[in-house]
Amino acid sequence: MDAFPAFFPLAGRTVVIAGEGEGAEAKARLFQGSPAAVVRLSGAEALDPKAYAAATLAFVAAEDDAFARDAAEAARAAGVPVNVVDRPALCDFTTPAVIDRGEVVAAIGTGGASPMLATLLRHDLEARVPEGAGRVAALFRTLQDEVRQALPEPHRRRAFLRAALAGPAAEAAMRNEMERARDLLRQALAQDAPLPAAIQYVDARGPADLLTLRAARALAAADVLACDADAHADVMMLARRDAERLEGVPVEALIDLARDGRRVARLVTGTAWRTEQAALDAAGVDTEVLPIAG
Repeated sequence: MDAFPAFFPLAGRTVVIAGEGEGAEAKARLFQGSPAAVVRLSGAEALDPKAYAAATLAFVAAEDDAFARDAAEAARAAGVPVNVVDRPALCDFTTPAVIDRGEVVAAIGTGGASPMLATLLRHDLEARVPEGAGRVAALFRTLQDEVRQALPEPHRRRAFLRAALAGPAAEAAMRNEMERARDLLRQALAQDAPLPAAIQYVDARGPADLLTLRAARALAAADVLACDADAHADVMMLARRDAERLEGVPVEALIDLARDGRRVARLVTGTAWRTEQAALDAAGVDTEVLPIAG
């Protein structure tokens, strides 16, 4: 990862756009409908650090190289990260191609190397992000504290939310039936129960593109990765970054993890797992093979 993507909250914040012309207008359009206060600067005012003092972000768009450089320096002197249109060397950050669904925002960046590629990828992904996705996010934000209070254990909470995102509450939010969606989500929360103990076996010999879609989803959803020492790095990359990673886990520990309600992905590279699987089955832990040759 050559650049770290981050999202800046805009409510109550100020965004400064310095300069004139189409580049400046394009940046202004980017913030239409956002809760940020957009301040436009031009001429000598854009070169004064005091003009940027209250800003969270600054954008500079100008044909004149000297103006662009001096305006960027003024913003930076005020401690404000700055983006300068078409001048990556002057930027503290680059502007991604954005998919805007209200509370759901997806961004695709190339570090300024190829904005056209980012735009093409955005068009491809935009069709896959439904228009109602922002309403689903708003639903879960509204009940976030209730869910956290009812399910304080992170793995239980993740399992509930994962199921709820594919359930009737999310479907109602997609249809903009927000009151019904909240009622359905509260009903699901009241009825939530721990999942049965289960472990999913994933072939981790690699490469990752040989995995089935179901195996890839198991990795993405796992709370714990119980890995053989030589598990392929590309396979490991498909898992959540915050998933716990363990090696050399004995059967007894796997049983405890599963009974505790953790989603466990068992990444294996040999055939010894078959004996382990039999021991798990004997202990009443459900296992699923996704699938493994050999």
